[in-house]
Formats: sequence, structure tokens, C-alpha cells
Amino acid sequence: MATIGFIGLGVMGYPMAGHLRTAGHQVMVFNRTAAKAEAWVAEHGGQAAETPRAAAAGADIVFTMVGDDDDVRSVVYGDDGALAGLGAGSILVDHTTASALLARELEARCAGVGVGFVDAPVSGGQAGAQNARLTVMCGGEPVAFDTMAPIVDCYAVAVTRLGDAGSGQLTKMVNQLCIAGILQGLSEGIHLGLAAGLDIDAVVGVISKGAAGSWQMENRGSTMAKGEFEFGFAVDWMRKDLGIALDQARALGASLPLAAMVDQWYAQVQARGGGRWDTSSLSDLLTRP
Repeated sequence: MATIGFIGLGVMGYPMAGHLRTAGHQVMVFNRTAAKAEAWVAEHGGQAAETPRAAAAGADIVFTMVGDDDDVRSVVYGDDGALAGLGAGSILVDHTTASALLARELEARCAGVGVGFVDAPVSGGQAGAQNARLTVMCGGEPVAFDTMAPIVDCYAVAVTRLGDAGSGQLTKMVNQLCIAGILQGLSEGIHLGLAAGLDIDAVVGVISKGAAGSWQMENRGSTMAKGEFEFGFAVDWMRKDLGIALDQARALGASLPLAAMVDQWYAQVQARGGGRWDTSSLSDLLTRP
């Protein structure tokens, strides 16, 4: 069993930290809204820390699961940051979906004080976090990865090292691009089916068994047809992720025309008040033009 610090108890981090506790690890949590950390301790046990540094003090591994690059820096750096509390030989694992540039920056800063680092963004959404069904995409040195992987297994169905620091974040970008493209195609297919008077549940039941099948189709097809979007992975978060991918593409000279269009369609969803709707809400632009 490991001594763990977990920083960030949002819709993903809260259940992930809970799985670590259930697995028997000693867990110290930190959340910028202290009431959330207190609620987690009341539910799971463990302890709440007043600062990221305190959460990291004496920990074998510290996990961060916050919003974006700046949020990660705010809880890792500085006198009260996690890096100030980590000792030589410990490991920092960043589950935040952030930039590959940040991952390489963090690895360099960690190496300077003898701390291992793994960038480890996840896929599977809130349901995946709650049900311990996350896919974890990792970048970092093999020794650090081999140490953290068995611990992360308690909330994952797959934990894979893709290469050096930043590789996990780059893989997550590929993941998000594929999801965005699938959702737009699914939105258009459902829109045509509704216009033609088809039973969408029956249609999805048939085509999901063939080459068109996808997780998005099986889990979102029916709710998209009903115009239900008050759940799941928010449009605001997807736009953040697509922004990271588009920035990376520009730096690499790669062309992502579909992603750029879908990003702008998501901006239209935000403009009609759907920033917290599920990403499947692309279909709303077709059914309510």
C-alpha cells in the first residue's frame, strides 16, 4: 500500500481518489474548495490537507486532476505547491488533460529535485471515473510509469505508456479529435434519420453492430435523438481540449480542418447556453438551427 496525495476533487478526481482509498492506500486530499475535501474525507476516510504541499508531504505518489495548464502550475509550483512537499524518489502523476509542453516542463522541474513524473490524462468521463473504467494514457520514464501503473489500476481498465513525457497528452489529443469527429457524424446521421421518420433507437440498434458502431453511438445516440444533454462531458471542457490539440497542430504544421470546424460548432452551442451540456449536443445545432 502506498502513501498518496490527491489534488483536485472535481467530478473525475473525487471518485478516482475514492477508489485509491477503497484499495487500501493512505490518501491525503487537497481541493481548492475546502468543503469538497471535507466531504470526501467524511465519505472515504483519509485526511484533508490545507495546501498542496501538505498533501504531498511524505507521499510516495501525488496525483493532480485539475482544470488546465495554469491550474496545474498553481498547485505544483510555489512555496505551498506539491513539488515543495515531495521528497526525492517520489512521483508526481498529472491526470489533467493539459498540453504536452506542460508535461515536459513538469518533468524537467521534477527531475531537478529527484522526483519522477508521469503525464497521465484519462478517457472515460465521469461514469468511467465512478465505475473504475478509465483509460489512462501515459508519458514518462519507464521506472516512474512501472511504479504508478499498478496503483492506477484500481480505477482503470487500461494503463499504457506511449513514450516519453508529453506522449500521454499527445495521445489524449488524438482521442479527443476522434470523439469530436464521431459526434458530428453521429449528429448528422441522427438528424437525417429523424427527418425521414425513422425509429432512431431501432436504427442505432442495427448500425451499432456494424462498421459504424462506436461508444458514442451506443451511449449517446438515443439521448441525442431526444434532445437530452444534461449529463456527461461538458462542451466547455471539450473546447478546452480541442484548443490544446489545435495549438499543438499549429506547432507541428499539421492540418486539422474537421477539428477546427467542430470547435466552432461547439462555440455556437456555448452561445446558446450549452456550455455545460454533454458534447453530444452538437446535434442541437441541426434539430434547432
